[in-house]
Amino acid sequence: MAESKMDIPRTAQHFLECGIEDCERNCEFYCNPCHQRLCKQCSDEHLKSPENKNHEVVLYQQRKRQLPVEKCKIHPNKDIDMLCEECQVPVCSKCATQKEHQGHVFTDLETIYAEKYADFQKETSKIQDYFLPTSQDLQKEIKKESSEIKHVMDNIRTSMKTEGETLKSLVDTVISENMKQLDQIEHSLLEDLKTQDKTMDDYITYLNNLAKELHRCLSSTETQKLMSEKKPKIRSIPETTKPVTPGFTAGQYNKSDVTKLLGKINVPNTKAEKREIRPIESVYNTAMKPTHKQMKEDRKKSDKKQTMSLSASVTKVREFNVPGVDEVYHVSLDQPDRLWISDSDGNLVQTDLQGNVIQKIKTSEGPGYHSVTQDRGLIFTDKDNNVINRITQDNNITEFIKTGDWSPVSIHSSHINGDLLVGMGKLTKAKGLFKMKKNKEESKITRYNKTGKVLQNIERDNKGQRLYSGPIYITENINGDICTSDIIKEVVVVVNKSGQHRFSYTGQKSGFNPLGICTDVLGHILVCDDVSDTVHLLDQDGQFLSLLLTKQQGVEDPVSVCVDDENNLYVGQQYTNTLTVYKYLK
Repeated sequence: MAESKMDIPRTAQHFLECGIEDCERNCEFYCNPCHQRLCKQCSDEHLKSPENKNHEVVLYQQRKRQLPVEKCKIHPNKDIDMLCEECQVPVCSKCATQKEHQGHVFTDLETIYAEKYADFQKETSKIQDYFLPTSQDLQKEIKKESSEIKHVMDNIRTSMKTEGETLKSLVDTVISENMKQLDQIEHSLLEDLKTQDKTMDDYITYLNNLAKELHRCLSSTETQKLMSEKKPKIRSIPETTKPVTPGFTAGQYNKSDVTKLLGKINVPNTKAEKREIRPIESVYNTAMKPTHKQMKEDRKKSDKKQTMSLSASVTKVREFNVPGVDEVYHVSLDQPDRLWISDSDGNLVQTDLQGNVIQKIKTSEGPGYHSVTQDRGLIFTDKDNNVINRITQDNNITEFIKTGDWSPVSIHSSHINGDLLVGMGKLTKAKGLFKMKKNKEESKITRYNKTGKVLQNIERDNKGQRLYSGPIYITENINGDICTSDIIKEVVVVVNKSGQHRFSYTGQKSGFNPLGICTDVLGHILVCDDVSDTVHLLDQDGQFLSLLLTKQQGVEDPVSVCVDDENNLYVGQQYTNTLTVYKYLK
């Protein structure tokens, strides 16, 4: 009817109209007894009528579903509209008067139908909103893990082949050297024997000549001549030596020794963990549903993000001093009007945006060693005792995670899922910063979930090269990338949420020392460089965009950065407790 009035094609989408004739206003309400769509004005008029004053008028979304018309098989002229509670069968009004239903209780079938319809609709919504998306996410995870397993196995195969080729090369080298040594020994022995053979050959010639001379004397008939000859003195037989040949000691090895050389497959003996399935309450918990005000604010933020862009220039908004710290080594955003700030001596203070101290804690010193969690608690590392501590909102400090042999140095709590990202290694104090021992221990990034369970260790790239040496500051981008300032390698290392290396940033000129790092609502990466006294601005893929802040803007020895929910940029510097606030987005 409305379409013919408004001349709207059947395929067009338009608002739901009031069901009262000649009313073209939007339908907002529904009369359950009349099964009538009503606008606000018509619903008021409808309830003013004495015959309708007890009608149940509800919001259209809360309406009862109208019972489908179904004729009674026993009484074809009657509609089935009741349910016999005793027999649990739908009946018509005439069936209710029959002898077999005498004394039974009957219920309005439309009410029960509406309840059943709502229940089934609710279950359908659960399937569409929770069970299907969750199952599809798990299936994606399974497929992704299948691909990752193939990648891991290929890497292991490559490593095994490399080890084998290396061992073969070593075997060839050892055999070649042994053969060369044997050839030299053989040559020396044969030369010596050749010399001895020549000596004996000369001696035999001498003996033959002497024998001939003596034989001539014996054959002479002149006795006087023989008597006058001196008795010959025969030279001694020359000394010779027997050759000493080398021996060969066969290698003492077995399969186990070869396995140690080539490496072996480490089959995990831990039981496979069950995949975590998000609770259905996360979707259907009414307490967690956003209010109209919250949804309105979220829409405003979303609209603001879509129109946000870099300003042509950076504007200094304000600056303030932070009592209780000597310098601003790290900044963590707490509540919208509070910050956590630390220096290199282990002083950790909570302040408002004017620098008024709310509380102060003495901790184990470090650079990017604290972070605020999703539930507004504070976590901070204790590198001396290899633990991660947690401060709850009621200011109780508890030991949260023990990191074993690893020293935790930097930490970040994900705003995406609440996971904890921890940079770890071995530490030594040098020049006010805690630097990793270059040749002692490897470094890594470990991901923990909210309960402190290890989910992931990130150590090497696809080529087996170590990714980190000194991860002193760490943050997460809006796409899940993990961005780390490495003070030993002097590089910003970025991996995706699976731990695969995406890119590394080494600065623009010679000399780059990355320190504090953060990201913003547009996915930009901001990192301090205390060599050039600048703050570098990169895009999400590591492309250099600009030197956002320089000495010309009064920045000197920048060491920490943080962007709040209003896109204000906080910059802390060494050797001063001044925190400066800038605007760089519009």
